[in-house]
Amino acid sequence: MAATLLRLLKLCPAVLAAALVLLVAAPPAHAAPNDEGGSKALRAALESAAKGHVEAKQKLEASKKRQTQLKEVLEQATAKEATLEGRVGEIANRSYRQGRLNTMTLLLNASSPDTFMERVMRLDQMAQVDASALGEYHDAVTTAEKATTAIGLEIKEQQKQVTVMAKKKQQAEAALAAVGGGAVAGGFVNADSPSAKAAPRNSDGSWPKESCTVNDPTTSGCITPRLLNAYQQAQAAGFKRYTSCFSERASGEHPKGRACDFSAAAGGFENVAATGGDKTYGNNLAAYFVKNADRLGVMYVIWYRQIWMPSTGWRSYSASGGPSVVHTNHVHLSIL
Repeated sequence: MAATLLRLLKLCPAVLAAALVLLVAAPPAHAAPNDEGGSKALRAALESAAKGHVEAKQKLEASKKRQTQLKEVLEQATAKEATLEGRVGEIANRSYRQGRLNTMTLLLNASSPDTFMERVMRLDQMAQVDASALGEYHDAVTTAEKATTAIGLEIKEQQKQVTVMAKKKQQAEAALAAVGGGAVAGGFVNADSPSAKAAPRNSDGSWPKESCTVNDPTTSGCITPRLLNAYQQAQAAGFKRYTSCFSERASGEHPKGRACDFSAAAGGFENVAATGGDKTYGNNLAAYFVKNADRLGVMYVIWYRQIWMPSTGWRSYSASGGPSVVHTNHVHLSIL
């Protein structure tokens, strides 16, 4: 067998040479980063902080919307109440002046049966009008009182969610500080970043729960529909360099189908920190995800030793290791 191989190699030196060139020249381009950086505990803390902040913000905005609607109801009810106050006052004064005895006297003093019936019908019409006016007034007062109470409850709800958001911000900062990061960073911003198509939300504005149910176009695995939308939107915006989303790992968002790594280099993931045009590409991609975070449902973005979260903005991210670990050769995106 060995002799046969030697004869083949002697007969095909060109083939051998070509194979060696391919082995040497082939870059480790499509070898996806195998570590998101940081510990499992850190990632869990950041996920909890990001999700909690986004959920509290959604509830806060929903409460403010309800409060605005309640204010409109209160204004309408108060206006109607004011309009009917004069009519209710007239009814009260007439009832006080006439009373039941005077009403009966009015009927008994009728000069003829026709006059009597006319007065009965007139009194009945007046009673119906009075009852309608009093009913409308009562409804307006009740509606105004209920709206006022509901507005008070919404204000308390808003105060509660603001407190939750503050706690989640502190949680994220503490988690990053525990590993030597968390300092306010300059971040990556591009005012010219295009707007992405928003992912579907629930009717109340919250994000629907999703699992790894759609095919990952970058691997043979699966991703969530929301991550697929983010990937497709990035592609449509011109960010088409090599990307890897799903991968089997012990923890993190990749095995859940909720994260993608976008290589900075045109040829794929390189084991060096991005510079020049590759660095600019990564800067612009990170800025794109941040600008569209609310539309895409971004949980966090990591790029070039910095991390962006909804609650904190850009902060230093001090994972230690090679370019893939400190995210200097790829942009990491995690979706809610």
